Amino acid sequence: MAQHQGSAKADRVARRRAEILRAAVQLFQEDGYHATTTHAVAERAGISVGLIYQYFGNKEDLLRAAIVDILGEFRDRIPAAMSQAGDDPEARIRRGFRTLVEVIDGKPEATVLSYRESMTLAREGRDELKRLEVETAEPFRQAIEDGISSDDFRAVDADLVVHNLLLVAHGWALKRWRLSGWLDLDAYVERELDLLLRALRP
Repeated sequence: MAQHQGSAKADRVARRRAEILRAAVQLFQEDGYHATTTHAVAERAGISVGLIYQYFGNKEDLLRAAIVDILGEFRDRIPAAMSQAGDDPEARIRRGFRTLVEVIDGKPEATVLSYRESMTLAREGRDELKRLEVETAEPFRQAIEDGISSDDFRAVDADLVVHNLLLVAHGWALKRWRLSGWLDLDAYVERELDLLLRALRP
């Protein structure tokens, strides 16, 4: 009984945090981070300001949590997806890139926010974001290195390839206003993968 109540409480807390973050991201996008107040976030979320401070220390904590939320999802979902693709390096890259773009497609505002406002964070927050980005990149880097070792890929700078792969994935959020005029998500993923993998193959 007590365990069930604890689980239900944890679910409520997670839902409330998600609601607050969603409201904050919307307002940061609409009005800009600096112009947004915690009162405005509370009003958008339909809660009291005091409840925001119960879950987040201040406005910067809200920004940091919003960016960490999407980077944490990258870190958690991409390795799992790539491992399901088996040992083939190209299959792993395909699965990982698709998952990356799908996460971005589900949270485009947070993706754009991470570009616009990450430098607003204190050094500790920026360091956390860098660490999460490195963790996201690692499964891709390893797949590329494995492909080079097996002669499936040319000898390339794996870190630079991963850098470009992540930029292309983020481009779905940054330039979707234009891309969506002639591409849907599936077409974007497949066409970008075609260009990337052509460059890697011997």
